[in-house]
Amino acid sequence: MDGLIVNGVRATARIVARDDGRGGTSLPVLESDGPLALRRTRGSGSEARVMLVGAMSGPLGGDRFAVHAEVEDGARLRIGSAAATIALPGQAKGDARYDVRLDVADGGELHWLPEQLISAGGSDLHVTTRADLAGSARLVLREEQVLGRVGEEPGRLTSRLTVRVAGRVLLDQELACGPGAPGGWDGPAVLAGHRAVGQLVVVRPEFSADSVAARVLGEGATLVPLAGPGALVTAVAPNALLLRRVLDEALAALG
Repeated sequence: MDGLIVNGVRATARIVARDDGRGGTSLPVLESDGPLALRRTRGSGSEARVMLVGAMSGPLGGDRFAVHAEVEDGARLRIGSAAATIALPGQAKGDARYDVRLDVADGGELHWLPEQLISAGGSDLHVTTRADLAGSARLVLREEQVLGRVGEEPGRLTSRLTVRVAGRVLLDQELACGPGAPGGWDGPAVLAGHRAVGQLVVVRPEFSADSVAARVLGEGATLVPLAGPGALVTAVAPNALLLRRVLDEALAALG
C-alpha cells in the first residue's frame, strides 16, 4: 500500500486468471493492499472465484482505490464482494475515486458481481468502470447503487461505465446523483424518487447474430439490446433488496 497520504489512502488490488491447461483456472496474480483484500474461494468447474473484502471503512474523501482484473485466453473468473461498499465523508478534503479495470481475452469469461455501493450523506465519490473485451470474450457485469442509508440524504455519486469489444465501444454512459449533480437526476425521467439504481451488462458473442428483444421487465426495469454482442438491463427500485431481485430475474431470463 502507498499508505496514508495528505489527501487520503491509496490502495490497489490486482487479479490475473489463467487457463491451467487441466480444465481449470489458476490465479498466478492475486495482489491487494490496505483497504482492499482479495480472497480466493471455492470455484465451480473450470471457474475460479475471488472475493473482495473491505479491510477498512471507505472509500473516504480523498481516497483512491483501484481494482484491475485480467482474464487470459480460455480462463473463467467470478469476482464478488463480501459486503456492500459504503462511500463516507472523510477528514481529507476532496472527492474519493474508485477505478475498476476489467480485461478479458478471447475465449475468456468474467463475472463481475460486487455487492451494492452505498452513497452515505456527505460523501463525494467518483466510480469509473472500464471493461475491454476481445471479440470472443464473455462478460456478466452488475452494478448497484443505493443513495443514502435509511433516513439519510445521499452523498454525491458519479458513476461512469464503459464497455468495449474488440476496440469498439459497446456502451459508454455516466450517471450523477446527489447534491451538486445536474438538475433532474431525481426527476421522473431518471430515478423518479427511487433510491436504488442498477444495471446489468451481458456480453456474449452469440448476441451479434441473435440479439435479445427489447422489453419491459416489470415496474422500473427494461432490457435492451446493444449495438453488438451485448444486452443491457437498467432498473430502479425503492430499496436494494428489490433492485437485486429484479436484476437476478433479468439474468435468469437471459439464460
